[in-house]
Amino acid sequence: GKRNNVYSLVDGQVCADHDRSEGEGVGPQEYVLIKLKVLAPDHGQERHGKMEKLLKRVEDEGKKGVYFVPATLRPETMYGQTNCFVLPTGEYGAYYIDATDEVFIMSARSARGLACQAYDAANDVYFTKEFGKIECLETFTGDELLGLPLKAPNATYEKVYTLPLLTISMGKGTGVVTSVPSDAPDDYVALKALKDKPDFAAKYDITPDMVEPFEVVPIISIEGYGDASAVFMCEKLKISSFNDKSKLAQAKDETYLKGFTIGVMTYGPHAGKKVSEAKQVIRDEMIAAGQAHLYFEPESKVVSRTNDECVVASTDQWYLAYGEDSWCSAVKKHVLDGETFNAFHESTLEKYDQSLNWLKEWACTRQFGLGTNLPWDKEWVIESLSDSTIYMSYYTIAHYLQGENNLNGDESLSPENIKVTDLSDDVFNFIYRKGFPLPSNTAIPSETLEKMKAEFRYWYPMDLRVSGKDLIPNHLTMALYNHAAIWEDEPELWPRGYYTNGFVMVDAEKMSKSKGNFLTLLETINMYSADATRFACADAGDSLDDANFERATANAAIVSLSNESAWIKENLIDADKSAMRSGDDLNFMDKVFQNETNRLVKATEESFEGMMYKEGLNKGWFEMMIARNEYRAWCQDSGIAMHEGAVRHWVESLVIIICPICPHWSETLWKDLGKEGLAVRAPWPTVDEEDKFLSRQAKFLRDALKNFRNSSGKAKKGWKEATILVADEYPQWKVDALLWMQSQYDTASGSFAATFMKDLKTWSATNVTDKKKVKFVMQFVSFMKREVEDCGETGMDTKCPFDQMGILKESIAYIKSQLNLEEVNIVQMEGCDLSVPDKIAQNVTPGKPTLWMR
Repeated sequence: GKRNNVYSLVDGQVCADHDRSEGEGVGPQEYVLIKLKVLAPDHGQERHGKMEKLLKRVEDEGKKGVYFVPATLRPETMYGQTNCFVLPTGEYGAYYIDATDEVFIMSARSARGLACQAYDAANDVYFTKEFGKIECLETFTGDELLGLPLKAPNATYEKVYTLPLLTISMGKGTGVVTSVPSDAPDDYVALKALKDKPDFAAKYDITPDMVEPFEVVPIISIEGYGDASAVFMCEKLKISSFNDKSKLAQAKDETYLKGFTIGVMTYGPHAGKKVSEAKQVIRDEMIAAGQAHLYFEPESKVVSRTNDECVVASTDQWYLAYGEDSWCSAVKKHVLDGETFNAFHESTLEKYDQSLNWLKEWACTRQFGLGTNLPWDKEWVIESLSDSTIYMSYYTIAHYLQGENNLNGDESLSPENIKVTDLSDDVFNFIYRKGFPLPSNTAIPSETLEKMKAEFRYWYPMDLRVSGKDLIPNHLTMALYNHAAIWEDEPELWPRGYYTNGFVMVDAEKMSKSKGNFLTLLETINMYSADATRFACADAGDSLDDANFERATANAAIVSLSNESAWIKENLIDADKSAMRSGDDLNFMDKVFQNETNRLVKATEESFEGMMYKEGLNKGWFEMMIARNEYRAWCQDSGIAMHEGAVRHWVESLVIIICPICPHWSETLWKDLGKEGLAVRAPWPTVDEEDKFLSRQAKFLRDALKNFRNSSGKAKKGWKEATILVADEYPQWKVDALLWMQSQYDTASGSFAATFMKDLKTWSATNVTDKKKVKFVMQFVSFMKREVEDCGETGMDTKCPFDQMGILKESIAYIKSQLNLEEVNIVQMEGCDLSVPDKIAQNVTPGKPTLWMR
């Protein structure tokens, strides 16, 4: 049937998403053309000469009049019209409308679109006799149209005038704007400027009688905004000029939203009705009375691949009714259930939900181009986004039909000698559908058919489809719909997961040959190597965000991969085995290093499973480097050799977990390590679960050293004596708070109640006697809550659960080296006979030692 679609006049057909170079995902937007009749000019201005001649010609030829036709989304506000705006420098035309025998004043761009649209779709009547062609009787500059008297439908004023508005966009609507200053902030500001600034009005030969008599007409009442919401918002935001664009945009959004949702009509025959109820009724009444017409244009600019700016056209078209309730509900149920579908990111899932709500009737055919002929109407070709939405199922049997190196589908090369004529609907129904018998009308052997059916059942459903985010609102959602239609009774065969990514930028800029940042894969590999390219691609970004390929990252990857390869060979593969310790006797840092390796192996695995390659690279490379560097520094500064087992565990883990990103680097080292087979086929490292208690101890040393550095850096010149102060017990007020936290903790769920912070306020108010400490209690408990979330309920212990002194003493050489201090003492605060200043002492708590410099 006839529908309004985005259309290219150059191509002569509907312009679907994949036929566009700009404006993918943009659909038609409905407007209402309001007809303001041009009256005889009444101010004797010379610029109106053209219009006077046009009016006489129209009268002599018996045509029905000349009309300005602003396009509006708010026909219900026409009772409040006070004038009409045009752009003084704009270019306009007088276009003859065959269907109504009238002349419309509008931009050439909008006239081009109107010539493609139906005046009366039911009776196949278009605005013009010839599709896409419209007769221009005269052209005008905007200035030549200023000061003309008009008869505006539904307006309270008998006559209004055309006035200048400098912010009109000729690329949207008709270039003509009707003015309702009561409910449109832009209109109010523009009219007020002409009234308040006579010089501005005089510049455009606008006389006082064209603006002064026209006051704001209240037509809609909005609770909290009064009966002139535009005036209210402009005064509230102190908008004084149409140059206050951001404020005007805010005012417009708010007044339009509130007007539609809670506004009530106060003027006209529909007074007392909600705006949301009256809108459609007033629109239909104006169209029936010949005061208005429907007009469509793309929601935003659309350009075809043939560089044609598209219009909206009413054309015959085949549609797929994707919005049908039961069909949509079935797909939505599947997509929104985490057990049946994985979108990998919440933001992506929201886009599928939006697409299912938005995607309704879809124009699925075109009249020429690449694609499959529509089976029941050979004059049409299925457009690319609608075609091949279940092609994944074909993959499962393609090797029986085409075989290898047979892209053109030459049936003489078919491994099973299958002819195209044998591939009937009955054959495909048997292979793909449940409950269909072996077809009798085919030469394909039953054993082959059974094999193909088994292959399909083995491989389906499709667990993962990787694609671009631009296909979410069309092709990918359509694939879900079509799987649901074909396998309606087998939802277990519907797609199980889609991962979608953004577009690729280079150095934070869109790729462009003119900018010199256009890279092909082959060029990039030749320039940086395959592994460094993959490294930079992984680092470019995750999820729907546009990926940013940074050439500096690729260059750095070359250096980093080379350096690590050299270090591994020097310290493990080619090293004298006596240079490292071995055996089961592990010190504190050996255990920390192994535990950190285990943690990062698990974290990398989780990232890769979630298709988060930037995060996986961060865990599996950058944090692995940090762990090794920390261990190496500790051993070097402590004068202790590294442990061969700990280093080997780290190296072998690193080689495997980075293999998905840098396979060539991994394969080389895998071989050098004397391993059998290929690294890419090696199993993922089997590691122990992270020892969170040990991780907490490692964090204790790490944080303590960071704090020590800060204190050392602030020490006065000449201060040489350094003491690390350690406390095992909290002051009583902190003990009380921790005991309360323990009482609130649910060990079964490993969490606090949702009302925890609210309950804390209540407890603090009644149990903390020193009201000055309430703030500190709140801060302390909030911090400790995060500790518990990180390391479990041991975070609420009232005494430090691990041996701080032991860790610090074992690491003292490392600490001294890192702080560049010759001597550092460690003292327990409990029983300490040093005169520690209160300012220093109060900072010493369990798990948080302090460096005292003097």
